[in-house]
Parts: sequence; structure tokens; C-alpha cells
Amino acid sequence: MKGIFLINPNWQSGNLSKEESAQLQKQTLEAYIEEHNILTIKLNQWQLNDYYTIPHALLYDLKQHRADLDILLLYSEEVLEDFIDCYPARWLILKSFFNEVVFADKQKEEYLEGAG
Repeated sequence: MKGIFLINPNWQSGNLSKEESAQLQKQTLEAYIEEHNILTIKLNQWQLNDYYTIPHALLYDLKQHRADLDILLLYSEEVLEDFIDCYPARWLILKSFFNEVVFADKQKEEYLEGAG
């Protein structure tokens, strides 16, 4: 499976700092990627990280490259809540480039619930 993951460095989880929240997102998503053998794709050769931090930049790169991608990974829906609320049409277009959008925190909850 080929995919892309997006981290919001401005999102804060509970009483964590922005830096700690970004680290939480990164660690959770990297664990999910490793567990599910997902090959992360870099659409832009000048991109510094293996992940995106700006949804508009991701959408731009997707339109430029027309890559065949299976999965968009996000930590949670809350991470992109502002983008989704402010740009609902862009969110729909962004999602349309992928076969599936996965929120890793929900997957973790379902896994824990299934184990109990």
C-alpha cells in the first residue's frame, strides 16, 4: 500500500504542548505505517519531511503529480478540523485522491476495544 501522512504542528492534545502533540501524532502514525507495511510517498522532491504539515500544499502536490495512492493517514479528525470546516470542498477533493482516509487514533481505540 502506498500512502501519505499529514501532521498538524499547530494542534494541541489536552494538556500537551504543540511540540508534544506533534510528536504524539508522528509516533502514532509511524507505528501505524510500520504495522500495516505502508510505503510513504514523497510527491515533492524538495519536501523536507516524510509527511505533510499543510493540507493546501498536499492538495497542490496531488494535483501536480496525479499519483496512485491508497491511503491518507491522520492522527484524528480533530487535527484537521479547522481545515475541514473552513474548506469543505477542498477536503472532499483532497480525500478523492485516496482510496481510504484513516484516523490512527480511531484505529487504536477499535483495536483496544476488540482486545477487551
